[in-house]
Amino acid sequence: MAKTLIEIKQGLECQVGKRLQLKANGGRRKTIERYGVLAETYPAVFIVELDQDENAFERVSYSYADVLTETVELNFQDERVMLAEQ
Repeated sequence: MAKTLIEIKQGLECQVGKRLQLKANGGRRKTIERYGVLAETYPAVFIVELDQDENAFERVSYSYADVLTETVELNFQDERVMLAEQ
């Protein structure tokens, strides 16, 4: 079953500073895959600092609702972490 937004936020707060792989829906059947570090969590969004050699910009932010609706998938340290399901 799906978790609540609060549970997703609490789960991400424990992962701050860890490397991750981020897969996001880019629209029109495109999936964007990026690598970086979970930098910060805020009440409505979380920030990921991206690897500079692979990306044109430094940071991206997503809402916890993006994780809940599976628009964004996060994989920490070779372990698949589906925060919306468990």
